[in-house]
Amino acid sequence: MAATYTDANFETEVLSADKLTVVDFWAPWCGPCLALGPTIDALSKEYEGKVNVGKVNVDENPQLSINYGVTSIPAVLFIKNGQVVDKQVGAAPKSVFEKKIQSHI
Repeated sequence: MAATYTDANFETEVLSADKLTVVDFWAPWCGPCLALGPTIDALSKEYEGKVNVGKVNVDENPQLSINYGVTSIPAVLFIKNGQVVDKQVGAAPKSVFEKKIQSHI
């Protein structure tokens, strides 16, 4: 299962992480976000121990959305060493996310 990132734990869990972190910005009322959920969960299992994978509920953590310029969801950010190294806006096939992960780990 993907981790839950919040305003409170983002700094320690994501920005200070020593590996690539995949962050899905989503909301429970967003159809494409819900469709992407199983893909994010599958990636968290497949890459367990190699890549951190988690979600940010934009309704509960609006400051993170503002900080990262997230205006459309789902938006998946790929963060490494505290920096956004890639991003995918909108739902996409699992292979798209795998390709982006492979290019940054």
